[in-house]
Amino acid sequence: MMKDFISILDINKEELNQLLADAHELKRQKKEGIPHLLLSGRTLAMIFEKSSTRTHISFEVGMNELGGHALFLNARDMQIWRGEEIRDTARAASRYVSAMMIRAYKHSTIEEFAKYATIPVINGLSDMEHPCQLLADIMTMQEHFGSTQDLKVAWVGDGNNVCNSLILSTVLTGLDVTVSTPKGYEPYADYVKKAQDLGGKVTLVREPELAVKDAEVIVTDTWISMGDENERDERMKLFGDYTVDSDLMKLASPDARVLHCLPAHRGEEITDEVMEGGQSLVWDEAENRLHAQKALLVWLLKK
Repeated sequence: MMKDFISILDINKEELNQLLADAHELKRQKKEGIPHLLLSGRTLAMIFEKSSTRTHISFEVGMNELGGHALFLNARDMQIWRGEEIRDTARAASRYVSAMMIRAYKHSTIEEFAKYATIPVINGLSDMEHPCQLLADIMTMQEHFGSTQDLKVAWVGDGNNVCNSLILSTVLTGLDVTVSTPKGYEPYADYVKKAQDLGGKVTLVREPELAVKDAEVIVTDTWISMGDENERDERMKLFGDYTVDSDLMKLASPDARVLHCLPAHRGEEITDEVMEGGQSLVWDEAENRLHAQKALLVWLLKK
């Protein structure tokens, strides 16, 4: 049966473990120069409503390395920008390409694409979730810590789409996640409840010092996501105490590591010292977007 990847919970624990095992293997093969043309003749359409660096590069390079082809589509150059219904675009595109990756402003846009498409649809980012980022994050944690079971993770900053996906991932990974945000910027309550109801370990606190105490992984992200630029002045005032700096890191486990999905605004959510320091896994994390998404594409298109 065809599957989409719109939420991290669109896969189960066994599927996640297999997908990440494949990602580690594909990473090894790439580093050793071993060709792996597993998707020869396949085409991925990439629709971008929001601008992108890592999502665009990693999916296009990944599809090429797998022997397939990636097709970049700027939403502003498509008929949907002029009013064509999503269901019509989804049906027509399904006759041309093997899968669709969509980076959208609204989660409902991706869900509607998936409803009418007859090919796999991948969430490349929405206002509610960023599951591809979590694949890379979990892969990075596996590489460094071996296992994610009971690994203590602190999220510091805005309770955004990446935070929501991190919360949902606790159901599959065994991560013990504590989220610290200013009042009014908490992750979606429905996501927290869903994760907790399914056995995930999620705690919400206000003070970042409480979140990072003895944490083994500290995760942060920009305070101002795309579409929130008009809130910049207000957010800068409210988030001032949520910078991941060397003082905050001293409260975490001595062996703690830092993740940031990028782009980073150094001096705001994270300091240059931490970003460039020995506890940073940011560049491994960025690289692993490529390997994790290659495994995802193979999993979706080779089934």
